[in-house]
Amino acid sequence: MAEEKKVTKTAAKSTAKKNVAGKSTATTKKAATPKKEAAPKAAPKKASAPKAKSVKVTLIKSKFGRLPSHRATITGLGLKKINHTVELIDTPEVRGMINKVSYLLKVED
Repeated sequence: MAEEKKVTKTAAKSTAKKNVAGKSTATTKKAATPKKEAAPKAAPKKASAPKAKSVKVTLIKSKFGRLPSHRATITGLGLKKINHTVELIDTPEVRGMINKVSYLLKVED
């Protein structure tokens, strides 16, 4: 039985070597085929929606030393530095954020 185990182990090793050798010869370089470029498609024109109202928000006071939720709100509004101004779409969500940190902001309609 010990001889049979040795024989099967050596047979497994030899087949593994053949597989490795077979893999290396099987990966030959293929000739490069030229890729076809897709013709650019014209995007369908969308009907222009009525212009949404916007609001300009400027950060006047520093966000340092404030509550973490207030800092996150300022970042959510897209404000980074003092005197940084962003123009946002006037939605109830944005108005709620502005209301939360109004003591740090200057708002222009």
